[in-house]
Amino acid sequence: MPSVRIGQTAITYEIRRTAASSERRITVTPGSVEVVALTTDDDSAIEGFLGRKRQWLFDTVREMEETVASRPVVPRLMTGSKIPFRGRMVRLTVRRHDGAHVEISYRNGLLVDLPSWVGSDQVETIVAHELKLWLKGRVRRNVAEISTSYAERFGLKPRRIRVGEMKTGWGACGPAGGILINWTLVFAPKSVLEYVVVHELAHLKERSHDEKFWALLKQLMPSYSGPKAWLDVHQGSLDADFLRR
Repeated sequence: MPSVRIGQTAITYEIRRTAASSERRITVTPGSVEVVALTTDDDSAIEGFLGRKRQWLFDTVREMEETVASRPVVPRLMTGSKIPFRGRMVRLTVRRHDGAHVEISYRNGLLVDLPSWVGSDQVETIVAHELKLWLKGRVRRNVAEISTSYAERFGLKPRRIRVGEMKTGWGACGPAGGILINWTLVFAPKSVLEYVVVHELAHLKERSHDEKFWALLKQLMPSYSGPKAWLDVHQGSLDADFLRR
């Protein structure tokens, strides 16, 4: 994996060349740096781009490390634990019920009802698995609602739109008009999820991040700057590690 040295610090990165973008960019997420390059870029063009972005890259990686180090830790998935959801920490309640299936709901906190077949040694594993499924389902419904709303108002209709795992980034718009949204945006306020969906919808008309793109985004979502700023500051905290059991 290539790296760029800034002072005494070596920052490794992955390169992704794509015909869907007309400009280079860098995406920094916890433990990962991705450089999106043009299909025509050779190694010297990428190195030159990174050279011009050295200070920004160093500062952004350092800020990401500080954010990750300070994010809340969920030590146990049990009643009384605090779980990230929609931009805040909410209370988790785990109960038993006489139903046959795991049931999850949100009522001033996340409520998980477990059936009797879940053994005491399986509780956290089952809660983590079912919570992840429930959170992904919530994001899928929200994304469908948001995309439908903007399609009706502005005629922005992607070939398809799906929610899934993304190693880097929060959304992507493919050259064929398909859109992918990172499911961990469920941990951000809903306005942030809306911003990311609209951002990718805007790429159906404007592929690059030039002035025309930002003008279109402003037309589509006049208040986008607030959610964008929130994501820039808090993106390092949108992580599902606490659900890995």
